[in-house]
Parts: sequence; structure tokens; C-alpha cells
Amino acid sequence: MQMSELLLMGVEGLRVHRLRSVLTMLGIIFGVSAVIAMLSIGEGAKREALAKYKLLGVNNIIVRDKALSDKELEEVRAKFSKGLSLKDAEAIQKILPTVEYVAPQAELSTEAKFEDKATAATVVGVTQEYDKILNYVPNKGEFFTRDHHNRQLRVCVLGADVTQKLFPVEDPIGKKIKLGDVWFEVIGVMEPKSLFTETVGELASRNLNQDVYIPLFSFLRRYTKENSLASEIDQLTIRISESDKLLESAAIIRRVMERRHRENDDFDIVIPYELLKQEERETRIYNMVLGSIAAISLLVGGIGIMNIMLATVLERTREIGIRRSLGARRKEILYQFLIEAVGLSLFGGLVGIILGISMSFIINSFAEFSTVVTPISVIVAFGVSGGVGIVFGTFPAKNASNINPIEALRYE
Repeated sequence: MQMSELLLMGVEGLRVHRLRSVLTMLGIIFGVSAVIAMLSIGEGAKREALAKYKLLGVNNIIVRDKALSDKELEEVRAKFSKGLSLKDAEAIQKILPTVEYVAPQAELSTEAKFEDKATAATVVGVTQEYDKILNYVPNKGEFFTRDHHNRQLRVCVLGADVTQKLFPVEDPIGKKIKLGDVWFEVIGVMEPKSLFTETVGELASRNLNQDVYIPLFSFLRRYTKENSLASEIDQLTIRISESDKLLESAAIIRRVMERRHRENDDFDIVIPYELLKQEERETRIYNMVLGSIAAISLLVGGIGIMNIMLATVLERTREIGIRRSLGARRKEILYQFLIEAVGLSLFGGLVGIILGISMSFIINSFAEFSTVVTPISVIVAFGVSGGVGIVFGTFPAKNASNINPIEALRYE
């Protein structure tokens, strides 16, 4: 018999028993949809983590002023630690040859105003290295230059959200806005940045689109913090030139900071690259757990196919005997039943792929995390479904091909 004839016979066998075929496919459908949904969740988590840590800079080391109570702050100052300062930045830059840039920053929550419009904003005093370190650049206008810092000019660069709220229709470049009680001229607008709502290491999350950037020296001259004991600056972002020297450099930075701060625990060091690797490990474990659940569903589906195919072989024993007596070879009988098993599995796989993609979109719409369906996940799911059909369909098909034709003709 031609393969096309065997295919038609296999399809006809499935069509005749439609309800049984659908019930048999349910295990495969749910298993494949679980694989698709699991891989989409894992890929979404991976991409979100990568984007989050790229935002912080995977080659960066962040030294952050630790949040202390007033009592703890008094104790630290009594032990001769002045807190995070520009002197720390200078010392790190001088001591470590692997340091490419050091960008100190100071922050203050206030209100930004333009004419009759106002919005909450975080004023961030930074140096000209800030945009280079974080790869966070203006999409309109320019960022600060060294001249802006040295002359302590009152210029600012707006985050995307602040721009939208203060200047919904007009061009902000050249306009003057009020940050607290101080007027600043807008010289640039930053590109929009993705939002991440969770805390990263010791860093509290913040909407960068709500920031307004001004020269650090202008910040230190024109703004004073409410607590007189507060540190001069809030954060140092340090770009390391060689990624394989991150941990070694971080250890040196910690030792330098401990000596300068008289062994006081008033700062945190965060390495985004290490956090990324840790999150990747956690994501892999999570994917393995979900994958195990999906594998169990596929195993159950495969066993269901094998059971139904064994029952089908038993039902059609007399048909097998007639076909063998008319000249059908064992190989053709095997192929016929194997085609039916694989057909069940593949069709169930197709339905499972559609269901899995739909589940991914539903999860993406209603959950707090994103999902990403990749072509490889669809290929893997479909390939696995076909493999299940072959593995669990081979045994019933072999049983059918090994039936003695004489005994099959006598079977009632």
C-alpha cells in the first residue's frame, strides 16, 4: 500500500471515533499548552530581569547610602563617619585602575511646576558621566557638560513622565520650570524608561521617568536636606572596564569604603551582574518545576493514547486478520496504527499550542508579569507532542502487526 493510502485509513479511523479521539487528545492538549505557557512565563521573566539589570548596568557597581533611623545616624556620626560623599568617589577613582567612570548622585523629592501645571518629581543631582554609565540618554536636547557642573548652572533634563505632564503639547527645550523654590532652564528630555515595581537588591525601586536631572554641584549649592546629619550624596554608580574584575573590584571598593567610614555599616554595595545571575538561577529552578508539571501532563496523555490504541487494536482484530489474509504486510499494519497514534498526538499538539498561546496572552493581560511566546517554544511543544505519539503508539502498533492472521479471523 502507498503511504497516502495508509494516511487516509488512519485519518478515517480517527474520524469514525470522534468523541473517543477528542477525549484521548485531552492529555496531550493540556500538556502541550502547559509547556507553551511555562516557557512563555520563563522567557518573559528572563527578559524582564535582563532589562532591569541592564537599566542598572551589568558592568556597574552601586554604592548606596543606607537608610538609617535618626538614632542610628547620630551613632554613626559619633563614630566619625560623614556618610557617603564626593571624597569617597574621588578615592575610589584614584585607587582602582579598573574603574572607568564614577557617577555620584544626590536626590530630593519635590514638586516641578510650569505655569499652571505641577507634578511630583525627584530632583537628581548627577555628573556628566551619568548618561554614559547607565546608557540613558536624551532623545531631545542634550545632557550636561563639564562646564554646566563647574559653573553650577541652573539647567535641567526632564524625565519622560515629567515632560508629558508639564509640556503635553509644547516643546520644553528652553523653557524654565520651578523645582521646589529654584528656577531651572530645560536643556533636554530623557528617553522613556521601562518601569520595575520591585526592589533590586538593596535599591528601592523608582520611576526614572519621574526624575528631573540637574548638575550635581548646582544641587549641592541650592538644596539642603531636612536632616543635617544626612550624607552629602545618596549613591555612587561605578563603571568597571573589565566585567571579569567585577567581584574583585567590589571587594576592594568595600574595603576602601569601610576604612573611610571608620568601619561603620552605613552603606550598601550592589552588583547588578551578580543579582542577574542569581535571578537567572531562580528562574531556571522555577522553569524546571513548571516543566516537570507539564511533563507529567504529557506522560498521562501518552499513556492515554497507548491505552486507547490497545483497545482499538483489540476491537479491530478481525479487520487486521482480513487485511493480512488479503496480502497486507506486517509493516503496513504497524504503520496504519502508528499513524493513528501520531495523528492523535499531533492534532492534540496543535490544539494545545493554540490554547497555550491563548493562556500566555491571558496571563500577560491579567497578571503582574509579562509572558513571551517564542518560536522555539512552539517548535519544542509540537516536537514533544509528536514524540509522545511515536513512543506511546509504537507498542500498540507492534501488537497489531504481530497478530496471527488465522487467529484474528476466528476472533469474535
